[in-house]
Amino acid sequence: METKKLFRGFWTLFRGYWSSEEKWKARGLLAVVIAMNFAMVYLLVQINDWYKVFYDALQNYEAESFWPLIGQFTGIAFAYIIIAVYAVYLRQMLQIKWRTWMTNNYLAAWMGGQTYYRLQDSTDNPDQRISEDIGQFVNISLTLIIGFLRQLTTLAAFGVVLWELSGSITIAGLVIPGYMFWFSFIYSGVGTFLVHKVGRRLIGLNFDQQKYEADFRFSMMRVRENSESIAFYRGEASEMEGFNLKFSNVIKNYWQLMRKTKHLNFYVNGYAQLAVVVPFLMAAPRYFAKEIQLGGLMQISSAFGRVQDALSFFVDSYDTLASLAAVINRLAGFTEHMNDAQKVKSSVTTATAPELQISALNVSLPTGRELLKKLSLQLQNAKSLLVTGASGCGKSTLLRTLAGIWAYASGEISLPPKARVMFLPQKPYLPLGTLRRALIYPSAETDAPPDDKLKQTLKLVDLPALADKLDAADDWSRILSLGEQQRLAFARVLLSKPDYIFLDEATSALDEPRELEMYELLREQLPAVTIVSVGHRSTLFKMHDVELNLDGAGNYKLREL
Repeated sequence: METKKLFRGFWTLFRGYWSSEEKWKARGLLAVVIAMNFAMVYLLVQINDWYKVFYDALQNYEAESFWPLIGQFTGIAFAYIIIAVYAVYLRQMLQIKWRTWMTNNYLAAWMGGQTYYRLQDSTDNPDQRISEDIGQFVNISLTLIIGFLRQLTTLAAFGVVLWELSGSITIAGLVIPGYMFWFSFIYSGVGTFLVHKVGRRLIGLNFDQQKYEADFRFSMMRVRENSESIAFYRGEASEMEGFNLKFSNVIKNYWQLMRKTKHLNFYVNGYAQLAVVVPFLMAAPRYFAKEIQLGGLMQISSAFGRVQDALSFFVDSYDTLASLAAVINRLAGFTEHMNDAQKVKSSVTTATAPELQISALNVSLPTGRELLKKLSLQLQNAKSLLVTGASGCGKSTLLRTLAGIWAYASGEISLPPKARVMFLPQKPYLPLGTLRRALIYPSAETDAPPDDKLKQTLKLVDLPALADKLDAADDWSRILSLGEQQRLAFARVLLSKPDYIFLDEATSALDEPRELEMYELLREQLPAVTIVSVGHRSTLFKMHDVELNLDGAGNYKLREL
């Protein structure tokens, strides 16, 4: 059943690109690559025929044939080199195109509909799965598919040659034609079965190794992102303990991977070395009986080697197949989790109304606990609502519901048609890049207002020192304090000029006079804006018109301020 699941996962990942809008270009390029590999097999057959003529000439001391045969080999080898180089080059071109298509589709699925937000607790390291696993899947899949087709062609071409060259053998009165071909077939079949027995544990170990490596890398990323907090706490020892724990998982699993790989390598290398001497042992009686010459012996050895390589494809590629299986499991699991996340949809309906209206809104946790039951309210335009209540009562969850990113809710939310809405979280997100980009996010820099407008807005929110740094690129979330980041978020509001602003403790890092200043600035610059705030401070009451108090058990109270 596990094997069926693996093949199903591979097919699901594989078929997308080859049935996409780029399918004909992709199939055409793949056909060229496969044709070039077929041509390489044809040239190898020519070289195999050349072996017989060349070694027979050497055995018969035909000096006059030596240089012409060397010239013939040079021509075949030169053609083989040219085709081999471009076969790899075109395969890599196909690999880039396939990876680009898959990456774009995964990024679109991950970012679409806030899937990235809903996957926070269900999928580890989605960044690694997109940035690394897709590349590995494409590279390994192409290598194995083209390699398999090439070896299949090699088997067909050299199988005929080996059949004709090996003659027949009589065992217990039974004449077996093409006996070396049959021996090669049995030898490879037994080898493939045994290599699976030896190496099957590698699939799970490769999967775990990728996970542990990603977890270790992510733990270091967390320290970089939260360096100031860790420094204040003097948390270096605790972080080192976490690093050591995660790195010990990497090393422990890698030791197991090494041991299993060692066993597999013992088997694979022994299998390969034995295959070198077997054709000579099998053909030696005919050679010493003078039924074949040295050229025939070398031709048989070469043909047996090619057939053996073709039949041993899965033996030689087992480690690669184990890596592919691990990648398939990770990508298929990621795809399944994204599909599940996209199926979880809120039952909240949206409608149009002259002002903000909420009707029979129910909000709960994923566990089923109800935070809010049948909330109904109407907020006049240009008025302000303050949402209050004890910590954990569902204030921020209510804002997530209004933003449309909380799936465990039902009811109806109405806004005026084409209303522009903006949400400000407690910790603003500042993208990497220039200060200008951070200031106008999520708009593109090409849509940025004139610099004079940006500088004037920064001064309005009391950040005059940043006015001359619009083109400075840096990690602004690290450079600016949380209070400065929150004031920068207010600057975004002034530049965007929304009709509705939802603030989730967006002034928590500001002192009370500065908080009052920011709210007054909104009223002064955007007199028609409607404000919904979440907060704990009593000073917020005088800045709002209506209070919505939640008790966390589903009940609420509304009162005029």
